[in-house]
Amino acid sequence: MQSNQQKKRKIIVTAGLPYANGSIHIGHLVEYIQTDIFVRYHKLVGNECVYICGDDTHGTPVMISARNAGVTPEEMIKRVHQEHSKDFADFYVNFDNFYTTHSEENREFSEFIYSKMKEKDLILETQIEQLFCEHDKMFLPDRFIKGACPKCKAPDQYGDSCDSCSATYAVTEVIEPYCSLCKTKPVIKKSTHYFFRLSKMADKLRAWIGEDHLQPEVANKLAEWFKDGLRDWDISRDAPYFGFKIPGSEDKYFYVWLDAPVGYMASLKNWAVRNGRTFEQMWQDKDTEIYHFIGKDILYFHTLFWPAMLMTAGFKTPDNVFIHGMLKVDNEKMSKSKGTFINAKTYLKYLNPEYLRYYYASKLGSGIEDINLSVKDFLYKVNSELVGNITNIASRVAGMLNKSFDGVIGAMDEDGSALYDKCVAAAPQIGGFYEGREFSQAVSAVIKLADDVNKYVDNKKPWALLKENAGECHKVLSSVLNCFKNFMIYLKPVLPKYVADAEAILGVASLEWRDIQKPLEGHKINEFKPLAVRIEQEKIDGMISESKESQKTFKTEVKAAEKKAADEKGSKASGGKVEGVLAASEITIEDFQKVDLRVATVVAADDVEGADKLLRLTVSVGGVTKNIFAGIKSHYKKEDLVGKLVVVVNNLKPRKMKFGMSEGMVIAASIGEKMALLTPMSPVEDGAKIS
Repeated sequence: MQSNQQKKRKIIVTAGLPYANGSIHIGHLVEYIQTDIFVRYHKLVGNECVYICGDDTHGTPVMISARNAGVTPEEMIKRVHQEHSKDFADFYVNFDNFYTTHSEENREFSEFIYSKMKEKDLILETQIEQLFCEHDKMFLPDRFIKGACPKCKAPDQYGDSCDSCSATYAVTEVIEPYCSLCKTKPVIKKSTHYFFRLSKMADKLRAWIGEDHLQPEVANKLAEWFKDGLRDWDISRDAPYFGFKIPGSEDKYFYVWLDAPVGYMASLKNWAVRNGRTFEQMWQDKDTEIYHFIGKDILYFHTLFWPAMLMTAGFKTPDNVFIHGMLKVDNEKMSKSKGTFINAKTYLKYLNPEYLRYYYASKLGSGIEDINLSVKDFLYKVNSELVGNITNIASRVAGMLNKSFDGVIGAMDEDGSALYDKCVAAAPQIGGFYEGREFSQAVSAVIKLADDVNKYVDNKKPWALLKENAGECHKVLSSVLNCFKNFMIYLKPVLPKYVADAEAILGVASLEWRDIQKPLEGHKINEFKPLAVRIEQEKIDGMISESKESQKTFKTEVKAAEKKAADEKGSKASGGKVEGVLAASEITIEDFQKVDLRVATVVAADDVEGADKLLRLTVSVGGVTKNIFAGIKSHYKKEDLVGKLVVVVNNLKPRKMKFGMSEGMVIAASIGEKMALLTPMSPVEDGAKIS
């Protein structure tokens, strides 16, 4: 593929669908930012490029979280959709359509694909042995089963695939499995399931893979799976399940991984209808290019199951599936205990979102290696490169041009003109880097050109030249700002807001790739305003501190609350206690260890009809929502509770009350008529365990 073509290309680009059961974090953003950069580049050069995504909404985890929150799954996924949409917008991830898999378009496509599978004798009904949790009274989906990988023996892996060796397997193969909900060992029960006969698609898949639709290292990995033989794929799940019921069945639903990638087509169709197009004009056009960006943890689904589904139903297969690595922070997995598991919202409290966009771009290549976010390197790249180099170019000369030459860009001197020509000549190479997803090389090329411009300024010394030869000074300033204009075009896919601010300073309309060859002359600029500021270490420290689990703090607070309750005057008479833990009763350490105390975020607080003292609290415990009734109405206003961190007994057996199901207990210290909820002294993520 060439970086610039005369013919306008039609391109569909998708990113993996975020699951509607948790918040967006900086690990997720690796994928969405790099995909956004790719799309913005193609739009910048004039191609028709549509960026499609949406929430992945089906499956048991969503169903259970909604039940725990006392809301319907539809209500929960709507709430999460709003949250995800805002997080992406805040990081300038500009989807053309951010939709949902819980849609009629998705149902229609899923049922159509399934009908084609049946028509071509690719569906097999068979009885299978499944893991069933006696405690929770349900067949366990793959992601609710954990145990050791049957291939590499890595512990605490999910029931369908291993994060350590990337192997996939049947849940019944997991070594020493346990239910991730209640930690009990499941039993084996039989159930009839529907299988897609993937093994029959092996030859077609081999041919597709041989057409260079994948990175070489991915194709090599798939060759290993072909060598072992492709397994037929279980596309059904038992009720209860939140999803689409399989046509012709009574209690079977499409497995979430069947309708999740179908969500790409559903989102595109939704976009097409709203933009005067049809799905067929876009997806089915032989000239349309289709690209998927995904993480390496889900490559099996996107490089085998997905193309096989499309082939079966007669849909165009993707031209390429671009697979990337995972995010590490200082060469380690993101960690809540170390404060490196950072949610998008937390990051935004402390840092400019474009700093993360710039850093990711400076690290990303076309391979599947993990991306390492080094805190020291992050500070260097933002402070030295983006602020000290790129931004410094404009700040050094724009003010001088405004003050001494009425802000008008004039002609360039000979050296400046040669430097500008060098910046123009870099366009094909930089464009090629963007096209090939070698974003780090694109950024590096711009930085090298910016180094040359800064050296030019140092050599010409326009501040001294102004007194000696104002005309030559004007030419130097004009040369520098013309080079800066081109840097803004080159960096526009990475820094959309930064460049928009720079365009306002330059007094130009939205810059496009074709403007690279057009120098500004006789053109008036506007007042310079800072485009970026240095990051102080304190900002990084604050962000990490807020993201860090602090078990010791909570342990101290619980003990302090108990002691305060016991020491308060009149405690014997009033029965001083920490609600949920009686101060007067002696228990063994074994008894205490049974209590699972966790930090929770209050998501909602509502009145309870018919109960004067109760509030219905919806709390989030590590991403899982629960419904708790608490007798605190006379002590707290509802609006003051939302967003508050509290301590809850997480493993309290759910109790059915006449108002509904209560699934935990909030901890509070009370003396007589006074009551105060236990809250952390320092910010941490909800779900933190108190030990």
